[in-house]
Amino acid sequence: MKYDRKKVMQLAWQFVSKNGYTLREALQVAWCNIKLLAELERRVVHFYFQKVDGSQREAFGTLMKTSLPPTSGNDRKRNDTVQVYYDTERQEYRCFKKANLLRMV
Repeated sequence: MKYDRKKVMQLAWQFVSKNGYTLREALQVAWCNIKLLAELERRVVHFYFQKVDGSQREAFGTLMKTSLPPTSGNDRKRNDTVQVYYDTERQEYRCFKKANLLRMV
């Protein structure tokens, strides 16, 4: 699988500047985010992220076009700091801060 290294570096520098990560930490989280996005588009993924309140959340999500419900319009402003996914357990769209992704299973 081929990944876009430019996107990885841009995401890593975003984590360094906005979240105070070291470059090493930022690159690890950036790679995990890029791999998660690729997997979300292919299948249902089991992953963990840290919520804003500090607790850890286990999620099962996807972005497969065949599994998504129809959406109405694009009335929301795009936010590059969060990852949107369709939660297969709760049957609704959810999001988390990309910098808070912990791991994929």
